[in-house]
Amino acid sequence: MKKDLLSSIENIEIYPIISLLIFVVFFVGMFIWVIKADKNYINRMKDLPFDEESQKNSSYEKV
Repeated sequence: MKKDLLSSIENIEIYPIISLLIFVVFFVGMFIWVIKADKNYINRMKDLPFDEESQKNSSYEKV
């Protein structure tokens, strides 16, 4: 039944190609961003969870 339903849709063979293209474009874009990202920005984001100063200034109340 599922096979008959999918085969009745016109031009359905384009959807897997579009999905693959979106997947590849996204990950190539992310790879380029990682390579070109500023190292200072990466280090600042990496150390952010351990930064005591920003935790004191946040509006999150510790119970």
